[in-house]
Amino acid sequence: MVVYLYQGQFEGAGAGSVATVGGPRVGLVVSKAVGNAVARHAVSRRLRHTAGRIIADAGFRDVLRSDLSVVLRALPASADATSEELERDVRHALRRLLG
Repeated sequence: MVVYLYQGQFEGAGAGSVATVGGPRVGLVVSKAVGNAVARHAVSRRLRHTAGRIIADAGFRDVLRSDLSVVLRALPASADATSEELERDVRHALRRLLG
């Protein structure tokens, strides 16, 4: 799992909707290297659920400001990882990025 963190507002489609919802924007990158369409979709669903749990977590709520954009890039091993392993990897990477 690779996690990128961007600060600042971006122009373009959906940029205005972030302000109404609140919280950071999360993007997913799940390439064909992860597997076939079924495997990629399964990884995307698990990552989307993981991102929602982490954003709702009180430990990250204060540091994940609404002007941040988080990009989660799944590596090929993500197809075989459990949801718990994915969540652990994302939390670990975010802690390192956020200090």
